[in-house]
Amino acid sequence: MSHANSNHPHMPISRRAVLGGLGAAALGSIVTSRHAFAAERTSLVYGLSAYPPNLRPWENVGAAAGAVKLMLYRGLLGYDGNGNLAGELAESWKLDGERAYVFALRANAKFHNGDPVTAADIKHSLDQMMAPTSTAFLRQDLQVIETIETPDARTVRLVLKEPSTILPYLLASFNAPMVSAKSKPDAPIGAGPFTLKGMEKGSYIEVERFDGFYKPGKPALKAIRFSVFADEDLRLAALEAGDLDIIEYVPWQSIDRVGRNPKLALETTNGPFMFVMFNTSKGPFADARVRRAVGYAINRKDIINAAFAGKGEELFGLPVPVGSPFAGEDPANSWSYDPAKAKQLLAEAGLAGGFSTSLLSTAQYGMHKNTAEVVQQQLEAVGIMAELKLPDFATRIQLGTKGQYEIAVHGSSGDYNDPDALSPFIGSGSPNHLRSFGFKSERIDAILARGRRELDQAKRVAIYAELRKAFFEEAPLVGLNWRTQAYARKAEIKGFRNLPGFLNVSSPYTLDDVVIG
Repeated sequence: MSHANSNHPHMPISRRAVLGGLGAAALGSIVTSRHAFAAERTSLVYGLSAYPPNLRPWENVGAAAGAVKLMLYRGLLGYDGNGNLAGELAESWKLDGERAYVFALRANAKFHNGDPVTAADIKHSLDQMMAPTSTAFLRQDLQVIETIETPDARTVRLVLKEPSTILPYLLASFNAPMVSAKSKPDAPIGAGPFTLKGMEKGSYIEVERFDGFYKPGKPALKAIRFSVFADEDLRLAALEAGDLDIIEYVPWQSIDRVGRNPKLALETTNGPFMFVMFNTSKGPFADARVRRAVGYAINRKDIINAAFAGKGEELFGLPVPVGSPFAGEDPANSWSYDPAKAKQLLAEAGLAGGFSTSLLSTAQYGMHKNTAEVVQQQLEAVGIMAELKLPDFATRIQLGTKGQYEIAVHGSSGDYNDPDALSPFIGSGSPNHLRSFGFKSERIDAILARGRRELDQAKRVAIYAELRKAFFEEAPLVGLNWRTQAYARKAEIKGFRNLPGFLNVSSPYTLDDVVIG
């Protein structure tokens, strides 16, 4: 295999069909390289479900990219193995009054070029993320920062325009890493536990330990190879054969089998969720009544059985994960399976005869394709004739961000276990692949803003009760189901944790703690 040694993780990464239709020759080469790579059991082979479209530090292009980014970059904060906020580049942080946070940087934190991490670097990164022309996923959220003060090289004080309970969560996201001020647009310099060693587009990305990492004795691993197995059954088969050490997205139909295998260990959580999103800028889905009709048209149990082998829970209202203090049932502001109600809403919108549309998903992930097929069938039953569009995942992301669809099925997770984490899904902001294209609601934006500003927990509970009602009435998206999300690993791999709820996609933080043996 060719080895493209590169120090440019920003570069767009073209997808090849190496593993989409993996044949014996391709599998053989991966197995061969795996045995050579893993001669020392201080290296790990991690089975990715997709090749990252890019590794730009501040863009959100999916969980697979996030796993690799967490190896190359780190932010001020992160999460420990229990899902609690933990210091990364900052060794400590505190609220200073109601409108400021102070972060004390680690004295031993270094970038991959050997330079110390300083307050000037933090200011540089935040300025870049917040810039008007920035493509950063969290650009809008970070506008709460009014000024960035750097009283000395190891202290950063963020003065806010208004109180914010959620700023620490934002700064723990794998989409908010800090890079050296010496970085160039085409060559970001991170401070993660590993550096980029090499990659083969569409096949693998290899990272090696950065000996200057700030956590003593970590990482224990010398190297990680992220090998791409787009086919979920082949990914699991490679784990069972011993050619992979950890895999993401264990096929739902195989979860019970993996749980019975004494050579493997299973980590599960209900956190990611499936949903329908809309192009609200034009056409029938610009009408909230039509979007609400979709909410009543779908039998969610059929999706769980068809796409997730019965693993998961129905989702009828605002997607707040179980375990959050804001979770709970609200039947008055929830959908149910009621095709007659769906037809009634369509008639009220002047569409009693139904209409034709297209339904975007992806064939790369079975869960997306199978969910879309069930949605297609059940929409047809109420008069909405939807033609399936099933491109590869990278194309799906691009089409979603550009609004080149009418209705779409997607699955994702918030970045943190708080209703505010739904802002990228239901709040106004720059187009992304998670938000219904063109959707804007002053009402929902105002509720989200109040919840974000409020420091009193009881008052926040009341605010998010209002959000449930607004969400149900305006239908910025329609939830389908919580999905049981599982990682599987060899039993001798210790230290990896599946973080709870929305934090599932941040679980690769715990690769810092992995040991083999």
